[in-house]
Amino acid sequence: MILFLVGLISGIISGMGIGGGAILIPALTVVADLEQHLAQGTNLLFFIPTAIVALITHIKNKRINFKLSIPLIIFGLLGVYAGSRIAIAAPGDLLRKFFGAFLFLSGIYEALRRGKER
Repeated sequence: MILFLVGLISGIISGMGIGGGAILIPALTVVADLEQHLAQGTNLLFFIPTAIVALITHIKNKRINFKLSIPLIIFGLLGVYAGSRIAIAAPGDLLRKFFGAFLFLSGIYEALRRGKER
């Protein structure tokens, strides 16, 4: 039951464009007792169908800047290749610490920029 709720919450957050992995990866390591590499890989598989549904919804609502997206996708593919190679080679405990630090720094950034919304 807990994993169903985690999936639902991660899906909602993914649909908002925030990144459901922030919820899903820690939940998979704690609740499902997956090691870090498996949790991150499972998150990537979860991301494919949820991203497709969110993308279609955002396209229908004209919420995508296609001109800006093309270079982001091209360079993002280069980055994702490098990042996945690093993630595969990194020990699980280091990967978990890096992910935790990323979430922590993202949280601080968001908390400090709240008054600067457009």
